[in-house]
Amino acid sequence: MDSLALFATASLIAVSLYWFVCILGSAEQKGKRAVELSGGSIAKENVQDKYKQYWSFFRRPKEIETTENVPDFVDTFYNLVTDIYEWGWGQSFHFSPSIPGKSDRECTRIHEERAVDLLGVKPGARILDAGCGVGGPMRAIAAHSGANIVGITINEYQVNRARLHNKKAGLDSLCEVVCGNFLEMPFDDDSFDGVYSIEATCHAPKLEEVYREIYRVLKPGSLYVSYEWVTTELFNSDDPEHVEIIHGIERGDALPGLRKYSDIFQVAKKVGFEVVDEKDLAKPPSNPWWTRLQMGKIAYWRNHIVVTVLSWLGIAPKGTVDVHKMLVETADYLARGGDKGIFSPMHMILCRKPEEN
Repeated sequence: MDSLALFATASLIAVSLYWFVCILGSAEQKGKRAVELSGGSIAKENVQDKYKQYWSFFRRPKEIETTENVPDFVDTFYNLVTDIYEWGWGQSFHFSPSIPGKSDRECTRIHEERAVDLLGVKPGARILDAGCGVGGPMRAIAAHSGANIVGITINEYQVNRARLHNKKAGLDSLCEVVCGNFLEMPFDDDSFDGVYSIEATCHAPKLEEVYREIYRVLKPGSLYVSYEWVTTELFNSDDPEHVEIIHGIERGDALPGLRKYSDIFQVAKKVGFEVVDEKDLAKPPSNPWWTRLQMGKIAYWRNHIVVTVLSWLGIAPKGTVDVHKMLVETADYLARGGDKGIFSPMHMILCRKPEEN
């Protein structure tokens, strides 16, 4: 009887461990499982060194303020975090306002569909996703609009993940993914019927550079919409807590520096856009976007235990624990920034490229 009880207990522990590690925590069906966590395109044995390299950028801040150094900085970050994002958050690497009665996934989809609805495009239109990640928004927008979406991301690992997801979703005929820098895009002038960027241009050292490049590839008369990460009018640069929160967001999200909300309009006008609309989608009557972060604290620490165990067993690369800890701490800074109203990840600007004379 004792042997039977021991066997039953061991079996229960084994099944529970499998469920805890392999199933629980995966944010979306057909997404990442914990046992598949990697360092992206970084060799397993080099993940910890690359994590240290990422932090070294912040000891030389001037190096992440120049266009030529952004690719390495952002590419390293997304190699380190893409699998963890996909496993713990989902295939859409952005926030959305919470909607009563709607799941997180539904809120995300609605937020994405809103972007393409603002562009007013028709089925078959050619649309650019500037900073597409693993393509969560791209797939939602293609399915919703019937448009042909071309996504660009600087990270080769994300390109491969996006193509895999596109094929699984049966949307590879509508979704194309290109590896490249959105500051120097491999597209012809006036070649897109619309452009959107969802929480992506914050990685550019100078917003003017990416907006100018988007302006170049957009057809005259067509629209561009962006959800921007900004400090709001409530941010006080003389308040130490405010500064700590914003710096924490910048360090944990590979940002050369957060912009003021008032900068967005000025930059858009400077490169030649007509500003059609501008508003912070995080403000009332929208419900708080950061509640998902606050409600997910138990899941974060549960996942951190999983990552620690997998790293100890040699399944996850050495350094994964450090990366996950960084993201947990960053989530706290993001939630605090949202709660205090000093930070918004969804300052929306809708622009038109003027018709040619």
